[in-house]
Amino acid sequence: MKTYNFELFADYFQLYLQDENAKGDLGEAWTEEACALKLAVVPGIIGVGTARDMTVPLTVEIHESDPGEIPGTWDQINNCSIDVTSGKLVVSGCTDYFPTAARIELPPGKYSARIFYGGQNTISSNGLSGDDHYTVALWRA
Repeated sequence: MKTYNFELFADYFQLYLQDENAKGDLGEAWTEEACALKLAVVPGIIGVGTARDMTVPLTVEIHESDPGEIPGTWDQINNCSIDVTSGKLVVSGCTDYFPTAARIELPPGKYSARIFYGGQNTISSNGLSGDDHYTVALWRA
């Protein structure tokens, strides 16, 4: 397993994992249901909803196979998939400058994703602080 740790600005309460060549737009994907799930998906892009629109920790784990449930205390878990045709997965906040955003090199292909949301009930009343954290596990589908 390879692990990547990030501290990302979750502007508009969202983080992105996307194929470097993806042309989609999550704008219309954030439906009422997607907001409730904290997950929006379009071809080549996963939008992870966050509990705060501040800098939050995100861990991305690349597994050889389905990892099952990752140890930890999780408030919510979602599943989806993503095609990474370029071999580069961009990891960013939605307002990050795309050309300089972090990238993870992966063999091109379709990946299953499991998103774990922790500390969702630790947000301060003003929404500025909390111990929310997010982990995305990826493996070849």
